[in-house]
Amino acid sequence: MWNKIQTICVVAGLGTLTLVAGCGKAREGITMAGSTAFLPFAEKLADQYMMTHPEVSITVQGGGSALGIQTTLSGTAQIGMADLVKLPSEADALKSVIVARDGIAIVVNPVNPLTALTMDQIRDIFNGKIRNWKDVGGTDHPIAVVSREAGSGTRSSFEQILGNVALTDNALIQNANGTVRETVAKDANAIGYVSHGLISERIKALAVDGSPCTEEAIMAGAYKLVRPIFLLSKAGARPACNAFLEYILSPDGQELVHKNGLIRAK
Repeated sequence: MWNKIQTICVVAGLGTLTLVAGCGKAREGITMAGSTAFLPFAEKLADQYMMTHPEVSITVQGGGSALGIQTTLSGTAQIGMADLVKLPSEADALKSVIVARDGIAIVVNPVNPLTALTMDQIRDIFNGKIRNWKDVGGTDHPIAVVSREAGSGTRSSFEQILGNVALTDNALIQNANGTVRETVAKDANAIGYVSHGLISERIKALAVDGSPCTEEAIMAGAYKLVRPIFLLSKAGARPACNAFLEYILSPDGQELVHKNGLIRAK
């Protein structure tokens, strides 16, 4: 006979119940996966929600928007995160809701003297047609293009909004918004794009077609590089999943999203 009860956690797969022996309680698991741009915001939302809902355990994973859609379709994740201008056709089988909006900031190193570019200049830089900063009013140095990987929602949205982008073969590919930011922060001649919510003193966001990447310009429709953040789920999702989605769209959830750098859904 056991002299004392041992605590045993049994996890039978993603999104299932986490059983805790010895306490007689079960925590319902929810897995979110997808957009790396929304990942840090989802983590904060999950942490806040679990503080008042201890019966729920929420796991947040990245992997990119395409993976978020695929894992939700397969049932590996209960909530997919996608930061895309337009969802692909395979997402038609899922319920989708816009939970935030996000500007895509064009960023350079703070020592770069440029403060603005046009959409045409940005397109030509990422296409490889413009290869030196002097051709857009900067210093005489080659441009180091930093981009996201294929399947990234940020990249897909960036290329869809600009149009006619065939990424230069010389681009340095990064797998997250955060690594794009750090690469640009360490290279005086680099240019990249990141979520508006990740702008910091380590990088400089450029105005685009005369409009800064600010919440005011985004809300006014003046800044054009903007994409929605979608959360996706299957029809007939469990009540715990729906309750968490409702929290994200609630005034408290939207305030947390806004306070951490994104723009409210409405």
